Amino acid sequence: MKRVLAVVLLGFGLAAGGTALASVEDEIRKRIEPVGEVCLEGEDCGSAAPAPAAASSGPRSGQAVYDAACSACHASGVAGAPVVGNADAWGPRIDKGMDTLKNHALNGFNAMPARGACSDCSDEEIFNAIEYMVEQAQ
Repeated sequence: MKRVLAVVLLGFGLAAGGTALASVEDEIRKRIEPVGEVCLEGEDCGSAAPAPAAASSGPRSGQAVYDAACSACHASGVAGAPVVGNADAWGPRIDKGMDTLKNHALNGFNAMPARGACSDCSDEEIFNAIEYMVEQAQ
């Protein structure tokens, strides 16, 4: 009787182990499956049309760019960045002129990286953000 019980329990254990192993293998396959495929020009790669690019409604406002990119440093003064609204910190910078401010924003200055690390901002959007920050300091 004990032998029969041992064989039955062993059978259930092997069956359960095989199911668990198959489940783990399925999970691994799912994690390492390709996220896309390459389609070369001239090949028929299915009927799925590429997603249209998002339509731009023009350059973002200064406040929108500030909120998205500039506020990371200029809201709290990280690495010496002048805090928006602080006329004492912005005054000497404003006195150098807008051309200097724009040059520093585009090319970087001291701890500020070029374009303020906003790689998807156009020049016009960078300039809008500068004008927004200057307006807040006056």
